[in-house]
Amino acid sequence: MKRIIYLISAFLVLISISCEDMDEYRVNPNNVSETHPKLLLTTIASKAFQVEQGSESCVVQYASRMMVISDIELEEQFYTWNRGDYDKYDELRNVQKMMEEAERINSDAYKAIAKLFRSLYYYDLTMTFGDIPYSQALKGENEEIYEPEYDTQKSVFQGILQELSEANDLLENTQEIIEGDPIYNGDISKWQKFVNSFRLKVLLTLSHKVSDSDLNIESAFSNIYNNQEIIQSVSESAQLEFYDALGSRYTEFNESRFASAVFLDSTFVKRLADREDPRLFIYAAQTKNAKETGKAVDDFTGYGGGNPIAPPDVVYATAGEGNISLINQARYTQDPVNEPHMVLGYPEMEFILAEAVIREWIPGSAKTHYEKGVKASFEFYNMYAENYSTYVEPSDADLYLQHDSVSLDNAANDEERIRLIIIQKYLQSFMQNKWTPYFEHLRTGYPSLLHQPGLTPPTRWMYPNESYLYNKSNVDAAIQNQFDGNDGIREIPWWLD
Repeated sequence: MKRIIYLISAFLVLISISCEDMDEYRVNPNNVSETHPKLLLTTIASKAFQVEQGSESCVVQYASRMMVISDIELEEQFYTWNRGDYDKYDELRNVQKMMEEAERINSDAYKAIAKLFRSLYYYDLTMTFGDIPYSQALKGENEEIYEPEYDTQKSVFQGILQELSEANDLLENTQEIIEGDPIYNGDISKWQKFVNSFRLKVLLTLSHKVSDSDLNIESAFSNIYNNQEIIQSVSESAQLEFYDALGSRYTEFNESRFASAVFLDSTFVKRLADREDPRLFIYAAQTKNAKETGKAVDDFTGYGGGNPIAPPDVVYATAGEGNISLINQARYTQDPVNEPHMVLGYPEMEFILAEAVIREWIPGSAKTHYEKGVKASFEFYNMYAENYSTYVEPSDADLYLQHDSVSLDNAANDEERIRLIIIQKYLQSFMQNKWTPYFEHLRTGYPSLLHQPGLTPPTRWMYPNESYLYNKSNVDAAIQNQFDGNDGIREIPWWLD
């Protein structure tokens, strides 16, 4: 009897061990439940900073009147777009996972960076649509909230600013080593400067709401500027560098359509040429006729652009006459490394400060910040525009700043000074800064963007179809609360009201 009991006990132990072993084998190595946040950071940062791939994907360049396309009637170029998408929520799921893993290992550094990326993505989403799911978003897995309510745009911005403040505090009180970092190579101080610089950018975005006592925009901006570290050099810019290796090359490398169908916008070329801006030689190729007649690369008359409101066949015919410029192939499609892609660069930071001085949010000299911004843009291209650095030496920046259309001394009033600042922010944004130049136009009116009668630059995108299919009552309520029920692309969202 004892022998039978022993055999049964041994059998049960074997079953138990076998089950444990089988559970271990059942873990999918491609779908692990736990991982170090450094592995997630590499992917998240690379994706968030990446140049969008392909000539049709560079939609901000068409909407912002920097490029035109000649083989299709692109809705972004003609301001006829309709629905946006919620793809950024997919990216936010990865950020949420990084936050969960950071909490699991009790890492303040990775928690802070997760808060920063949450802020970046939610900023993009609310600027795209207006009210969005925020406080209840991405809670289906843990809290079974499958139809999240839409937060007001004001509360989303308040949440963004709060999360950025928390991110700053976390980074200020940690000495951790950040691994898996393709942006700052583990430098916590630079991440903290990025966090605080982005806080300033968000606050300036809300310049129409300066009188809102709940936001205290002016005092919040001043407090950050006076008490926190911010980006202060080109080397501290929030940017992704590229390498000549599979998966790490510049995103537009070998993009064939840029060789035949994508041209510079005539209004963009004119703004550069009128100011004798040498960045034109970096952005654009000479026209066919200029090359054939032997014009020098630095001859401003050797560049032209396509009419952004003309039908594509007209642009194509003009290109056939040899009078408009392609994008600079030597840089943007033939160089696997090219330039880093900036999400928030030092030039933009200085232009933000210049405008803040004019608005009397901070003390100082608007001219000093403005000129630092221009010089920083020239410095960036001097560093990264191979074979074109001689056109953007420090002396070239000094000469450029004396131009009648550039010098801040020539501005008659504060509004004119703001116009000059925004135009310089715009001119340095070619293939950079994502939708910033377009949103800055919506905020300030500068620069003017050519459009067909009745088709003014849209102020937002319609909500995606899936929001109506899976969360209809909440999206309907958001549209009613914001726009009296009209989900239109020219309705005025809260931040512009």
